[in-house]
Amino acid sequence: QVQVVESGGGLVQAGGSLRLSCAASGSFFSINGMSWYRRAPGKQRELVATVTSGGVTNYADSVKGRFTISRDNAKNTVYLQMSSLEPEDTAVYYCNADAVLRPWTTSFRYWGQGTQVTVSS
Repeated sequence: QVQVVESGGGLVQAGGSLRLSCAASGSFFSINGMSWYRRAPGKQRELVATVTSGGVTNYADSVKGRFTISRDNAKNTVYLQMSSLEPEDTAVYYCNADAVLRPWTTSFRYWGQGTQVTVSS
């Protein structure tokens, strides 16, 4: 099985920074894409950022220039550096990993439990 665990959330003032981490562990052959999503109170879950195994990144327009996604393939870990945080960034942040369990098979998406980020004004 594959476990995905996020860490690094918390309470921060507007304009501040936080760094989220997410590690995938367990029995798998490789990890393809890794992503961060968030769900704000009363809103649908939205994609924040993605990174491929080759390091290609993509961001939601709302976070471009403020958030940076990166990954350490050796540690199967993805990071989300969040800067210039705004109250509108308050949400539960979820990480996922697309894990290939065996060679030459399709990947499955595994989700973490989420970590709360609260930005006070």
